[in-house]
Amino acid sequence: MTRDFAKTISFLGLHLVVGFAVAFAFTGSFALASGIALVEPCVNAVVFFFHERAWRGEIRLLDMLTHRHAAVG
Repeated sequence: MTRDFAKTISFLGLHLVVGFAVAFAFTGSFALASGIALVEPCVNAVVFFFHERAWRGEIRLLDMLTHRHAAVG
């Protein structure tokens, strides 16, 4: 899981820089671009983490959406 976390943090850093640059180019506002750059990539990083786990078959989207949990034991 450590590698997943490192990849997630790396992806988040890149996304923050790109998100800020694009938002600033569109708005010209440092404050607005900062807000957009912080919120959107943070949400995306969480999605990316679970997306990676789902692709490895560790979690299933349908189970998450319906709040079903795997049996332990």
